[in-house]
Amino acid sequence: MTASLTVRVAEAADVDSLLALVHSAYRGPSGRQGWTSEADLIDGPRTTRDLLAADLADPAITVLVAGDLVGCAAVTVADGATTASFGMFAVRPDVQSSGAGTTLLGAAEDTARARGATTMEMCVIDRRTELIAWYERRGYARTGETRPFPYGAEGVGEPRGDDFVFAVLAKDLRG
Repeated sequence: MTASLTVRVAEAADVDSLLALVHSAYRGPSGRQGWTSEADLIDGPRTTRDLLAADLADPAITVLVAGDLVGCAAVTVADGATTASFGMFAVRPDVQSSGAGTTLLGAAEDTARARGATTMEMCVIDRRTELIAWYERRGYARTGETRPFPYGAEGVGEPRGDDFVFAVLAKDLRG
């Protein structure tokens, strides 16, 4: 699949399709078809239409789309920053393990470099050990830092526990 997979910058017209993609990968019955689901950890929406539309309109955020909405990811780089933030990474459950995620992650790293970043960081729920291991195989490492889960924030859903934290992972993009 990856040989012909193209990656492009999302447009405002993609918001509804992206919302469906993100929810299919993270939550609900379709999310359980893939290996990266949060369906057994968090209930409710992963994001909202308004939050996603705001991301698409924010000049600091580049939302990437792989193929015919096979996957997406967001790269945030503030003006003058050397650290980019990676998030909203979703690959359609029926094509996970096809290489689409690796292609999309590589495109996100290229985007971060092009915007002047030398480091990419991300926050992953610490109990998602398989996903953390996937990132580690691609050069990311735990920084030792954790960040609190944003309980009650719009668009994060309702965790099935009160002890969620994010593990912070980072990768040097300089080579």
